[in-house]
Amino acid sequence: MMTFLQAAVETAAVSEETRMGLWTLFIKGGWLMWPLLALGGVTIFIFVERFLAIRKASVLDMNFMNRIRDYISDGKISTAVNLCRKTDTPIARMIEKGIERIGRPMSDIQAAIENVANLEVSKLENGLPFLATIAGGAPMIGFLGTVIGMVQTFMDMSAAGGTVDLGLLASGMYVAMVTTVGGLIVGIPAYFGYNYLVARIEKLVFQMEANSIAFMDILNQPVQK
Repeated sequence: MMTFLQAAVETAAVSEETRMGLWTLFIKGGWLMWPLLALGGVTIFIFVERFLAIRKASVLDMNFMNRIRDYISDGKISTAVNLCRKTDTPIARMIEKGIERIGRPMSDIQAAIENVANLEVSKLENGLPFLATIAGGAPMIGFLGTVIGMVQTFMDMSAAGGTVDLGLLASGMYVAMVTTVGGLIVGIPAYFGYNYLVARIEKLVFQMEANSIAFMDILNQPVQK
């Protein structure tokens, strides 16, 4: 009975020693895991920060343009400008610039609105090129780790001569495989996150264009009458 218990305890101890946690695998991946870890942190930061910024920019009162139309029709230009400033969204800032240009040629108003729209879109896209770079660069870093690991493995095989010990080769294989996995773990979320944010921005750009057209229609109404 005691022999069976001792054997079970020894087996459990060996199993515990051979079981690897995420930190152990991270360390075995070599120094390239640290840049991947940093890129992973940057990916999370950029995605969360841009997601919140785009979501805030996309919030707009459904009655916003109706109120702008009523204020302009009643000649309450300053009230319309104050409404845009209180709303504080890219669409509101775009309409505000158009209201400030009322009285000038329609082409000048349209150009002013487009300039503001371009600036707002540029602000929303801040950080996205870096996210796209991470999406493509992280797997490449992982591939570099694969090559380094394989080179290390062959060097260990050469140094061992005719005797090949799997334990001796494990170090290089760990570097090769773990860095590959690490690069994909960072690159795949960055890729999908980038495309998701781009889609959200494109949807917002469509809303900005629709509101720009609605605003120009408001200005043309008195002329049409």
